[in-house]
Amino acid sequence: MTEFGARLRRLRESRGMSLAALAGEVHFTKGYLSKIENGRSRPNPSLAQSCDRVLGAGGELLGMLAEDAEPDHRPPTCLIPPPELHFTGRAAELSTVASMLGPQSTARICVISGLAGAGKTALAVRAARAARDDFPDGCLAVDLRGHTPGAEQAGAGEVAGRLLGMLGVEAGRVPGDAEGRTALLRAVLRDRKVLLLLDNARTAAQVRPLAPDGSGSRVLVTSRTRLPALDDAWHLPLGMLSEAEAVLLFRAVAGSSAPDDHAAVAEITRRCGRLPLAVRIAAARFAAGGWTAERFLARLTRESTLLGALDDGERGVATAFAVTHDDLPDEPRRLLGLLALHPAGVVSTAAVEAMGGVGEGEADAALDRLHDAHLVTRDEDGDLRVHDLVRAFAVRHALPALAPAVRAAATDRLVDLLLGTVHAADELLDPHRYRTDSDAARPARLPFCDADTALAWLRAHWPAAVGAVELAAGDRRSWRLALLLRAFFFHDKLFAPWIATHQVALTAARDLGDQAATGRLLNNLGMAHVEQGDADTAAECHRAARTAFAEAADHNGEVDALSSLAWANLYRGDAASAARDLEATLTATRRTGRTRNTMIALRGLALAHTALGDTDQALTHASEAHELAQQPVDAVMGLTCLAWVHYNANTLDAAHDHYRRAAELAELAGSHYERARALTGLANTAARRDDPDSARALWSAADEIGLPVNRVVVGEGRARHLLNTNNDQPPPP
Repeated sequence: MTEFGARLRRLRESRGMSLAALAGEVHFTKGYLSKIENGRSRPNPSLAQSCDRVLGAGGELLGMLAEDAEPDHRPPTCLIPPPELHFTGRAAELSTVASMLGPQSTARICVISGLAGAGKTALAVRAARAARDDFPDGCLAVDLRGHTPGAEQAGAGEVAGRLLGMLGVEAGRVPGDAEGRTALLRAVLRDRKVLLLLDNARTAAQVRPLAPDGSGSRVLVTSRTRLPALDDAWHLPLGMLSEAEAVLLFRAVAGSSAPDDHAAVAEITRRCGRLPLAVRIAAARFAAGGWTAERFLARLTRESTLLGALDDGERGVATAFAVTHDDLPDEPRRLLGLLALHPAGVVSTAAVEAMGGVGEGEADAALDRLHDAHLVTRDEDGDLRVHDLVRAFAVRHALPALAPAVRAAATDRLVDLLLGTVHAADELLDPHRYRTDSDAARPARLPFCDADTALAWLRAHWPAAVGAVELAAGDRRSWRLALLLRAFFFHDKLFAPWIATHQVALTAARDLGDQAATGRLLNNLGMAHVEQGDADTAAECHRAARTAFAEAADHNGEVDALSSLAWANLYRGDAASAARDLEATLTATRRTGRTRNTMIALRGLALAHTALGDTDQALTHASEAHELAQQPVDAVMGLTCLAWVHYNANTLDAAHDHYRRAAELAELAGSHYERARALTGLANTAARRDDPDSARALWSAADEIGLPVNRVVVGEGRARHLLNTNNDQPPPP
């Protein structure tokens, strides 16, 4: 111990302390300290720790004592728990953790965090056992009890003491205080290769003092929180299983009792949110017997029984989430309750602020807490996503804590925000479209600045807007929002939400006796049905719309309904009736100066006259429609209309040129459906020009867009069908 004594003397003298003064501070005799400094007595850990404290040596003396201790001749230990029997998937995550634990990694700590039940411990155990050969001095695991119900979380000093015992340090050498224990642990690990698995951490303070000083040891941490305070750690957020992994886990646990129907099993795991804990509980239900896939799916589908179905008396998703929820401060807990009011789908930070009644940026700290706890996921743009099971938990356990008046006010503010935002987005997408309601309050800040970013916002947030239509059912905001969404739904061919929102809004309009709104909603519903190929139902809607508009004395509405009815009749094969009504529409829209409606009537007349064999009239109307186009998509449709007239007139070079220009402009305008239509027209033209190779390539390119061209209402779709059905006959108009 000569080196220890010499170092102690140098430290004491560098601080100008006499031997007597040091003895008074550390409560050891001057004679004993003299023997230590002269190498004639062996120091103990308590003395080393006290001297470190008084002399500000930062654990150096205690470390020297540990280095000089008798070597431990016990065989290397692997005290990692056995892996779960039915562990499945996670190949990418295991590979990532393996690289972090490898000798080339500079990170000493790896934090695996995730939602309760995500399988963090299972992954960490599997990764630690796979890496045990790289840690010849031991692989050790300790439960930090950070989220164990009814248990006090383990402090760093307690954990250090347990780890020192596992490493073979005699109990008599382990200091009594936390600082001394953690210092000794770091000293023992300094020149060893040990893997520490610290499971179930709640705070960074539990972990940071245990980090080894050397480069050979590693710490693997699991936590329900992201532990951002461990900023020098490497972080792996653990998400949900893939569909294939979830199905494999379900079948492994359920065994022979698993349903044979793959689709049913996939749907069960989807309803479980592909959360490993939920999948295991559901599969165990089948292993125990008494359930069919149909009955269990019905239980998972009902919000009132979902969480109950995922509780087997010993494990429960709600119980696991409750521990995380109960750890939250008041404001994050309040926001979680408000999130239960928000429709499923992406949630903007602005929506949370509106529901919470707070200003810009004032919800960030609370949302960070929810994000760190994996109760929400927040992306770089501030948009939030809430796991389906977390949302179900919030509805049952967080929402009831909010007073009814608070909920009602939050809902009203959310609907107003979405109404104003969708109105602004719709104006950017189609500034020339006629809108009867223009008094929606525009939010102080918008999440978009032009048509492209407005379209991107709508594509991300339309489910929230659809939900807001239902939240507003009973007042006029319901149909105002539905009507504003119609143009976007038409653009992206989203027929199911188009019809659903309008049916909800139609009920509200009828209940309040608003005939003008009823007419607009019925007319829009007809357009949705005709786009789906159901021209008969569409015609019924348009006739009912004309009646409602007439009762409301809305002349423009009557004209619009007549125009829409004409289009439906065109698709029903009654071109003569369509032409007659579109001529009346054209006269009315020219008189009132409604340019866009005039353009639509002209396109319809071009198609009707094409069907009637009057090419000259068709070309006249199609050319004028194209000239009147004010928006890129309208210009595309004008070119396609011209191309269709030439295709049917057998002037195929002109048809080819117009379709080519339409396809190019559609791509620039971001209209995938119109591009698919134009490519289909190009393919049809190539087939008619005896170029089958080009036709097949163009049809394939159209199919790759993923938006099938409806042959009931789109001429190019009918032509393709006929060309593939009977190559000897050109398609009729």
